Amino acid sequence: MSVLLPLAIAVPLIGAALSLLAIGSRTMQRVISVAAAAATAAISVTILIGVDRDGTEVAAMGDWPADIAINLVADRFAALMLTISSTMLLAVLLYAMGQQTDDERSRWYHPAYQVLIAGVCGAFLAGDLFNLFVWFEVLLIASYVLLTLEGNDGQIRSGTTYVVLNVIESFVLVTGVALIFAATGTLNMAQLPERLAELPDGVRLGLNLLLLIAFGLKAAVFPLFSWLPDSYPAAPSPVSAVFAGLLTKVGVYAIIRTQTLLFPDTNRELLLVIAGLTMVIGVLGAIAQSDMKRILSFHIISQIGYMIMGVALGGVAAISATIFYMLHHIPVKTSLFLVEGIIERETGSSTLGRVSGLARRSGPLALLFLIPAFSLAGLPPFSGFLGKTAIVTEGLDQRSWWIVAAAIAVSLMTLVSMLKIWSGAFWGDPEPMSVDAHHEGILRKQPLMSAVTAGVVALTLLIAVFAGPLYRFSERAANDVTDPAVYRTAVLP
Repeated sequence: MSVLLPLAIAVPLIGAALSLLAIGSRTMQRVISVAAAAATAAISVTILIGVDRDGTEVAAMGDWPADIAINLVADRFAALMLTISSTMLLAVLLYAMGQQTDDERSRWYHPAYQVLIAGVCGAFLAGDLFNLFVWFEVLLIASYVLLTLEGNDGQIRSGTTYVVLNVIESFVLVTGVALIFAATGTLNMAQLPERLAELPDGVRLGLNLLLLIAFGLKAAVFPLFSWLPDSYPAAPSPVSAVFAGLLTKVGVYAIIRTQTLLFPDTNRELLLVIAGLTMVIGVLGAIAQSDMKRILSFHIISQIGYMIMGVALGGVAAISATIFYMLHHIPVKTSLFLVEGIIERETGSSTLGRVSGLARRSGPLALLFLIPAFSLAGLPPFSGFLGKTAIVTEGLDQRSWWIVAAAIAVSLMTLVSMLKIWSGAFWGDPEPMSVDAHHEGILRKQPLMSAVTAGVVALTLLIAVFAGPLYRFSERAANDVTDPAVYRTAVLP
């Protein structure tokens, strides 16, 4: 089983290389890209099943001793994130193929996308801090290319901001990694808990803050979020969908991994304040917008606050609720951006003042929006209600009244902003159109994009239907995450 861990990274890298070799044939590029992404998803599912059955899997590169090797580690949490992420990456790739043109720049899309897949998989499987930094850089470099692929002025401006702030994040992260190595003599995450515990409290606090700043910038928490609502709306819709669903979650994953494994019970009050401010500022920003992409982008920030709230509360129950919430949020947020992409392609705009009456033109499209929108707002019986309820319940159990009140208020304001999109884009009189366009329907004109979007929305419903088994899996994953001895024993038996 451990041989599959490097394959999850190697397959998309091979796909990127083959896509470059086939750069003269768009058809061949698409075949290679889909095959590599599908193989990565299949490998991820196999890893998930094996890890849940047999426990944490470890692959030590080069057959070196585990304490000095480059280790790839898949526990239940990593395997779950690997699986949901690779599934969404495959879905968005298919969606993008339904939207892609034969523009000269599109030939670079598939190699960059495959490198992005490899970077995401590597970040989830990294067993030491330096290689976590390396895979962060891989996915960031690929994301730079995808963000500015069309080369228009708006993308270049947004891409510049994105690059500058993420270079700062990389500098902070590599500085933190270097100082941790200087203080402990290792970067292996199985060895670090014991060695960090031996350091003076002030040194541990400083090292923890450096990692929190770096990962917090990637996760777009308050006050490090300003780059996100300017960068994501400028990208093409398929790229925005990937960024919205996955990239910030890689930052949250790193925060969960380091806060539970390396710095347990450290800076919890600070994280709770950050969580509350992230939720509130994000949702207020969403309410103030009049463009669908910008509204949805601010909601990425707001929903990250719930995940940080779970990390701050700590313990198995809170972490399991956070893991389940991440599992729910990735397809929900992805599907909302996919719906927005269909609307933008049909109408030429995502500004609410220029779009109206979509519900009358396409009832199914309206339904594809409403289901993830209600889930994002936390309405029953959707998966968002279950995830938010679990986090809020843990907050009540710990008597953190103010953060619970903030979480409930933000959920209500999220519903208000979703209704703003509904009333602006889906309600009202339809825009003038030809009779042929009316009969053809919006979804029929874009069959592949529509089918993928429907599939991702259906996945959000399946998460709600199978919430019981999925939540029990999240509890098992949380037990792994919150017990450093489990991780250490698996890596260093």
